[in-house]
Amino acid sequence: MITKYANFILKNRFAVLVFMLLLATVATYGAKNLVFSSDYRIFFSEDNPQLIAFDKMQDTYNKNDNVMIMLRPKSGNVFNAQTFEAILKLTTDSWQTPYSSRVDSLANFQHTYSDEDDLIVGDLIDAEETINKNYIQKIKKIALAEPLLINRIISPAGHATGVNITVQLPGAHNNEIAEIATFVREMLKKYRAEYPDIEFTDTGGVMMNNAFPEASKSDMQTLVPITFLIIMLGLYWFTKSLSGTLGTFLIIVLSIITAMGTAGWLGIKLSPPSASAPLLILTLAVADCVHFLMSMLQHMQQGKNKNEAIVESIRINFHPIFLTSLTTAIGFFSMNFSDAPPFRDLGNITAIGVIYAFFLSLTILPILMSFLPVKVKHGKVQQAKYKIIDNLATNVIKYQKRYFIAMTIVIVGLISLVPLNQLNDKMVEYFDTSMEFRQKADLLTDNLTGLYFIDFSLGSREAGGISSPKFLHTVEKFSKYLKNKKDTLHVYSFTDVEKRLNKNMHSDDEAWYKIPEKRDLAAQYLLLYEMSLPYGLDLNNQMNVDKSSLKLTATLNSISSQDMIKYSDDAIAWFDKNAPEIDIDPASSALMFSHIGMRNIKSMLSGVAVALIMISALLIFALGSFKHGMISLIPNIAPAMMAFGVWGVLVGQIGLAASVVTSMSLGIVVDDSIHFLSKYLRARREKNMPAPEAVRYAFNTVGAALLVTTVILVGGFSVLSQSGFSINSDTGLLTAITIVLALIADFLFLPPLLMWMDRKKA
Repeated sequence: MITKYANFILKNRFAVLVFMLLLATVATYGAKNLVFSSDYRIFFSEDNPQLIAFDKMQDTYNKNDNVMIMLRPKSGNVFNAQTFEAILKLTTDSWQTPYSSRVDSLANFQHTYSDEDDLIVGDLIDAEETINKNYIQKIKKIALAEPLLINRIISPAGHATGVNITVQLPGAHNNEIAEIATFVREMLKKYRAEYPDIEFTDTGGVMMNNAFPEASKSDMQTLVPITFLIIMLGLYWFTKSLSGTLGTFLIIVLSIITAMGTAGWLGIKLSPPSASAPLLILTLAVADCVHFLMSMLQHMQQGKNKNEAIVESIRINFHPIFLTSLTTAIGFFSMNFSDAPPFRDLGNITAIGVIYAFFLSLTILPILMSFLPVKVKHGKVQQAKYKIIDNLATNVIKYQKRYFIAMTIVIVGLISLVPLNQLNDKMVEYFDTSMEFRQKADLLTDNLTGLYFIDFSLGSREAGGISSPKFLHTVEKFSKYLKNKKDTLHVYSFTDVEKRLNKNMHSDDEAWYKIPEKRDLAAQYLLLYEMSLPYGLDLNNQMNVDKSSLKLTATLNSISSQDMIKYSDDAIAWFDKNAPEIDIDPASSALMFSHIGMRNIKSMLSGVAVALIMISALLIFALGSFKHGMISLIPNIAPAMMAFGVWGVLVGQIGLAASVVTSMSLGIVVDDSIHFLSKYLRARREKNMPAPEAVRYAFNTVGAALLVTTVILVGGFSVLSQSGFSINSDTGLLTAITIVLALIADFLFLPPLLMWMDRKKA
């Protein structure tokens, strides 16, 4: 049947080639629909509880996407006339930022004080005032004593300050983030030229969003060409066939563009994880081509003419390539169980690319080889390569018991190290220190404030309840509790405003810097203060419409996901113990990312289980043996677990990326065992060889191809590990480790296991 197919392909090669290229063209045309999403919310499914809580928080208190611009005078002192001038001008210009809804800085901080019986509310730095030494000292004294400013807008040492721009993204198009980032960068270019003695650093949530597509574009521009070069050079070095290398190059390109085009037809949005699909397809598509080419070249070396070698190569490789493509696709399709949509998209695009690669490698590649000149060389490299494989087979057969025991110890030993891993992620550390955003984020954390925060919605359960002295006292105690926690940088609490207003209404007597004791007084102070605030600086970002709840924000150091979750849980536990009558709902982007790793691991366990069941059933059916199908599970499951053991020693941290590697690698590592087992069983069934000779036959017929594909796969994933985006780099490195361990298991553990299991059969 397969032989007839191969002959049909060669006989009708022009028609088949045109038909396949037309299909590829139609699929590729969908690439026009591809768009890149720069919103970090794409990492969360619609039913994600942390996302739901985050949306509820933003709906209640306004959205808080922001750009933070930090100013650091080279003199080390913010309090001087030049810096004040820069702050005033930058605050005014920042209102022109697209979609801006609020700007906060030292300049427009709403300072309150009493003037006889009047409450005065105004900008801390008055643009109409003469900025002299006395005025600067006055502002410095106020700013460094204001709890709402320290570690938020001004550093305790007074060496850095910030202008925070809050934006309301309408979500009308995908370029909103880039539009804001471009405006801010162009604005700061002018300020850097005008104020060379001040360092301006732009960061914040919007700039982090913008860093996602920038990271992906950087990968596409650098890593993909490097991977292409490495794989093509490696393929030529192993095969010594220029025609085969060029043919493989075409198959890879077609596989990538048709997969990405199909993604466009399906409406899939690109993101940093899914944008790495071309790298994966590029790496995986090579495997199919290598097996076909190596077999074809082997048969030509044995004396067959080119067309006979092509037909024979298709005959003996069709089923293994079909199986490996199918199992790889199943592994990647199982990523649809992921709780993070970008990984579902990555799995779907890659699986589609793998399927295209299967069809293209067994249609267009054989046709190209029939057209192109193919010279077979028996050089020293070729001879040494096959000699090494044969010597390895001899060694494994001779010392099969030793290898079996040693590999069992290694497998069990590495798997026992898996508990060394801890589930931890740091949102900012998704970006490598070589990336501009990460450098600026670290500068902000080291000098002014943090990017990590948690908003706490505190509900009184009654309209106007936030003016209750009991409620305010509880919020104040909670605020002090948070301030005393080691990871807290700043707590923004409305109680600080109420205490200041109470002091102002008592002639600025410090003895009255405390929560008002009467509800009506607290409500009147709030009303008077709200009526005095200028447009854009109202309290809608701190309290809801009916004044039944308010928002308290804790800004934190760059802490791990586990610490972030514990911080949130501790806050909930505090209210459960001290004020169960108050509702508390924590939410933030950092908290969402902290939970996603654990949620993803739990969801991917189901995906791995389903993929494992499907692949096992497929192998049992395809190999025609329940026993050998079950045997194959060991070298298929063990490599990923061993890799996590190695990871526990080398890294010890499992994040969002690592949570999908088992599912990804499962479909890939199955390839080696399928090819080895299919050749082993062919020798047993068709050639009636005993187990040791069948092992040698498998080594000699497919061992070199497995070695080549492993080197190429590891090379491709190692290049991915150089990505500046840690989700991609961790995925690449851990997958590369898994593939290496899979080859070791298939060469040193599977053959002894097969010989032991089949020892009683003739």
